[in-house]
Amino acid sequence: MSRKPIIVWIRRELRLADHPALVTALRAGRPVIPVFVLDDTAGRPLGGASRWWLHQSLLHFRAAIRELGGQLILRHGEAIQCLGKLIDETDASALYFTRHHGPEDVATEAALYRSLGQTLELRRFGGRLLFEPEQVLKGDGSPYKVFTPFWKACQSLPEQSASLPAPERWSDAAPSLASDKLAEWRLLPVSPDWAGGLRTAWQPGEAGALNALDDFLDSHASRYKTDRDFPDRPGSSRLSAHLHFGEVSPRLLWHTARAAAVQQTTETGIEAFLRQLIWREFSYHLLFHHPQLNSQPLRQEFASFPWRDDAQQLRRWQQGRTGYPIVDAGMRELWATGWMHNRVRMIAASFLIKDLMIPWQAGEQWFWDTLVDADPANNGASWQWVAGCGTDSAPYFRIFNPSLQAKKFDPQGRYVRHWLPELRDCPDKWLQTPWLSPDGADVDPAYPQPVVDHGMARERALRAYKEMRTRAA
Repeated sequence: MSRKPIIVWIRRELRLADHPALVTALRAGRPVIPVFVLDDTAGRPLGGASRWWLHQSLLHFRAAIRELGGQLILRHGEAIQCLGKLIDETDASALYFTRHHGPEDVATEAALYRSLGQTLELRRFGGRLLFEPEQVLKGDGSPYKVFTPFWKACQSLPEQSASLPAPERWSDAAPSLASDKLAEWRLLPVSPDWAGGLRTAWQPGEAGALNALDDFLDSHASRYKTDRDFPDRPGSSRLSAHLHFGEVSPRLLWHTARAAAVQQTTETGIEAFLRQLIWREFSYHLLFHHPQLNSQPLRQEFASFPWRDDAQQLRRWQQGRTGYPIVDAGMRELWATGWMHNRVRMIAASFLIKDLMIPWQAGEQWFWDTLVDADPANNGASWQWVAGCGTDSAPYFRIFNPSLQAKKFDPQGRYVRHWLPELRDCPDKWLQTPWLSPDGADVDPAYPQPVVDHGMARERALRAYKEMRTRAA
């Protein structure tokens, strides 16, 4: 049996538990060399919040491997070149990696097989998704475009296999190899250091992911179906960034949640949570079949929609100064913590797209830079859903009234008051519509007037939508 090393190319699988490529390599009884390559040449550069999270996650993952007796190699450059150089340095005979599904990932994997597939063993593993895109297709072999049939199709597939336990020790030690210093990658903000709120809000790394999962299942899962819509309640799992960086696998989440449902009789909440995991799957399948998901509308008629280019209004939205409290609270939560509650994401996105008629791509780009869970599949699919131009979308003419949404989902105003200190003394009656407060009573004059009148903006958007439909007919 060959004793040559196996290289495990770590992409966004920064975990030990249920990591098929890594666990399989370690079970082979050969030296195993895990390597993470920071490739700035392939695809879209990481946003600022994602770079911060990646730095923290790599620190934890490197320490976990070191504790088992291994070494995580860090390399910066074009992925295939870095991998080829490492193969030459180590005389490795195999390269294991996890399949990814974005257009750049697909292209990189194809190039990898062309350049290295004839000279060493290449093995590609699952782990990013519960179901690969080829597994969930309609009877005619085409992909699903609507979520509910996709969800039913997933439910009809065989049960997920058991997740793999984390290795307890490293295999034979590989020779010490040159590795970049993480600090040299300059992933962290320096001047200014805007990450204080992120450090307070999050615990990146596999241990942080498992802690968040335990907290959710112990304290919030039973009420998830209802509480997840209320931003003033701790009803969300807050696992999205951990999932994105592969600090926990979807399969482990699936099995752990199912087990908790049986033990704690929280089936209703768990069912809603599992459904959200499948929404993530659906978004990734959309990205795989529609590589331009983040930039081009899936409904072609929207290519001619009369979007407005208004840099000042876009900036007010980004800064949380639209004059609509629920929108502004969400945008300030995003800037402070790198995260925004899902219900508020929909409200803020609808406001940008439909009240301001600014292209959804501008909002998608801002979220990409500021979200710790910025994800190529979830980000694009969600923005297209709100815009009405995706495959399974809210109709364009469904326009959220931000004030009514706030009264319904933040009825005591706790969320708004937390993020908008200017309105903490505003009476409940005027909290969501402070511009109607008589003489501005108890409203800090620093809080802005509405950037648009919602009623007029709604009519403007509906006219534009009607005109677009007429042209497309």
